[in-house]
Amino acid sequence: MTLLSVLDQTPVIAGHSTADAIAATLELAQLVDDLGYTRYWCAEHHGLLGVANPCPEVMLARIGSVTKRIRIGSGGIMLPYYSPFKVAEQFLMLEALFPNRVDLGVGRAPGGDMRTAQAVAAGDYNRGELFAQQVTDLVRLMDGTLPADHLAHGVVLQPQIDTRPQLWMLGSSEFGGALAAQLGIRFAFAHFINAHFGHLVANAYRERFTAGHEAQPWLAAAVFVICADTEQQAADLEKAVDLRRVQMAYGLNAPIPSTEQGLAQEYGEREQLVIDREKPRSIIGTPEKVTERLYALQEQFQANELIVLTVAGSYAARLRSYELLAQAFQLPP
Repeated sequence: MTLLSVLDQTPVIAGHSTADAIAATLELAQLVDDLGYTRYWCAEHHGLLGVANPCPEVMLARIGSVTKRIRIGSGGIMLPYYSPFKVAEQFLMLEALFPNRVDLGVGRAPGGDMRTAQAVAAGDYNRGELFAQQVTDLVRLMDGTLPADHLAHGVVLQPQIDTRPQLWMLGSSEFGGALAAQLGIRFAFAHFINAHFGHLVANAYRERFTAGHEAQPWLAAAVFVICADTEQQAADLEKAVDLRRVQMAYGLNAPIPSTEQGLAQEYGEREQLVIDREKPRSIIGTPEKVTERLYALQEQFQANELIVLTVAGSYAARLRSYELLAQAFQLPP
């Protein structure tokens, strides 16, 4: 059986408020908990009008309280902003609240532009130069293996509990896979960001994996998917995705386009080139078409599970997409 999980960016669709976006996240989390998805991850972004979650660790506490069994986690915490010790404390608290349900995924991207990154980091954003050491520290904090000369060695890490979150590395390049293999932790490749050589990164991760925090490699492929009842509905929903890709290419900071906006938009030759270039990052269609492509991608990656990101032009379409996928993959409710 294929394991399916969810990555949620808390999208703010045009014509809706941030409060609507947050409510939609909670509604989706409860739905996929009932549908049989494996985990629910929240992404961290800053300064963007189209996504509304700068602090996954706060959102996860709420999601955990309204769900029953699904794992909850960060996809991910942008570690260059933070102290690994503080991140460990936050996720140990989540683990204390929701034992054996918490994932701690980390990445090195800023989750916004450089000016915003410096604002978040009070002018001291390290651009990822210290990331490898930060992740190493985080793993050692969770394992209790900090070296004696580390400044946090011997400091009591609270809350003191018996269980630990699952640790994940997130990445869209060889760097993340190599670091995850070196530290012996789980790895999720962002196919929705880089659709061209992820399977090579996945192969290298498995080949280089050294038993550490985990005894065996575990790989997930994170994929952008919209599943619709008919080809026409899928085509209509894809129009809003096309418009979003063009907006991002032009650096326009705006809410997620609605389906209606996508259908009304016309493009010149330059914009169409952007759309065509970005299409490999998305899998959009009916359940039959989508599942065929997802099974092929899972085989290509030899992935243990698929993590599905769905950003559609309406919240109802997003809910329906996850329902159709659960049915198509015959997830146990």
